[in-house]
Amino acid sequence: MMIGRIEYLLDAVKTEEKNLREAELELLQAQINPHFLYNTLDTIIWLAESGNPKEVVDMVKALSDFFRTSLNHGNGMFTLKEEERHVKSYLQIQHVRYQDILEYEIDLPDDIKDAIIPKITLQPIVENALYHGIKNRRGKGKISVTGMREGNDVVISIADNGAGMTPEQLNKITTLLNEGHAGGKVQKKMDSYGLYNVNQRIKLKFGNNYGLSISSVYGEGTCVKVRIPFGNSIP
Repeated sequence: MMIGRIEYLLDAVKTEEKNLREAELELLQAQINPHFLYNTLDTIIWLAESGNPKEVVDMVKALSDFFRTSLNHGNGMFTLKEEERHVKSYLQIQHVRYQDILEYEIDLPDDIKDAIIPKITLQPIVENALYHGIKNRRGKGKISVTGMREGNDVVISIADNGAGMTPEQLNKITTLLNEGHAGGKVQKKMDSYGLYNVNQRIKLKFGNNYGLSISSVYGEGTCVKVRIPFGNSIP
């Protein structure tokens, strides 16, 4: 009985590790998006032709930082400080491209920046906020990334004042997150696949008490909260 139980637990650990590696690879493939790269290079060319050398340098540096983080081969975990740098480089790039419609702020207190988080957690959420929130509203919108301690946890909030979601849309995404973790089939081409992938990786790493929660009001905006444990370290 004891040997059988141990074998079962070992198999379960191996399965979770395999699922985690697959989820990390899928997100990495999504990061190497040729359209994002081409559009960014086009923006850099436009800045150069317009005689803006400082902006060219800033964009090249942001693009370099973005892909350095994305392509960094390790154990798949970052400090929140490293994750902040990654999402900041992404927002710097997109702010130049969408300067007429996008403002952003990042406010993560220093006392939570040593928290450990699966790498490339925040950027897919911010990307979703930009393309499905900010771009679908009238006028300029704002994305805010904030964080705080809640007991032994860290909660990071990504909020936008974009188009928001109807109750039906919100329920569909919430169901996707819940059913996806329960083993349901999730299509990689779905608009909310990035959110599913992030939620899945957090739960595989830290357990079902952690992951994403989403609130939204149609016409007002959306807030995605990321809950992770504070007391972890990169092995």
